[in-house]
Amino acid sequence: MILAAIRKVEQVRMVRRFLGIALGAATAVALSAQPAWAGSGNKARLVSCDQSDCLLVSGSRADPGMLVRVNGHPVEAKGGRDWKVLLPVQDVRAWSLPGAREITVTTTQPGTSDPVTNQVDLPIGMLGSITELAYLVIPQR
Repeated sequence: MILAAIRKVEQVRMVRRFLGIALGAATAVALSAQPAWAGSGNKARLVSCDQSDCLLVSGSRADPGMLVRVNGHPVEAKGGRDWKVLLPVQDVRAWSLPGAREITVTTTQPGTSDPVTNQVDLPIGMLGSITELAYLVIPQR
């Protein structure tokens, strides 16, 4: 009877161990896999250039000859399949709606009408308005 109880406890431990390993493996696979809608790899970030700030937009395209447009404006992309565009912030501001949170990046094969369009998130608050505060009150809890 004691031997049967020990076997039962060992079986329960083995099942729990197996379920733990299976759950851990499933979690690792789920976290490492990118969904099909995960985006194009296009990115935008603020950088310093000459005397002002610029937006560095980068991405990839199927063919190095593809044309790149940002918010409908043709830009000169440097690089081959992996490309970069350096845009002054005032140009991006002029091409975007006030308070915009993203830009539209379109790549098109010359001579065709099959554009690939992606929305690229802008750095937080880049085109937002600046509110100057006279003072800020933080209540004590």
